[in-house]
Amino acid sequence: MKKVLFLRSQNRLRSPTAEQVFASHKGIEVASAGLNNDAENPTTPELVGWADVIFVMEKAQRSKLQRRFRRHLKARVICLDIPDDYEFMEEGLIALLKAKVLRHLPA
Repeated sequence: MKKVLFLRSQNRLRSPTAEQVFASHKGIEVASAGLNNDAENPTTPELVGWADVIFVMEKAQRSKLQRRFRRHLKARVICLDIPDDYEFMEEGLIALLKAKVLRHLPA
């Protein structure tokens, strides 16, 4: 089973939406976290080490992830380029996530 981690800064809107959308996708386990220390669910070295694939929403998060967790990072990191313009579970966000994420997941 492939382990998929969705990261954002605060883990409040986009990454928890992604986690919920893909939670029932066959062949994967999903989690989400935030890269900021005051995030709803802060990223840990253990969580980074757990993941096979990590999706970040913006390039700045990819850089921050690589700076803070380089030693623990074994996963492929994919930047989705999804701006912070969406609310939790907003239809447009869900459609965008499906369009950008599904091609990287097991069929």
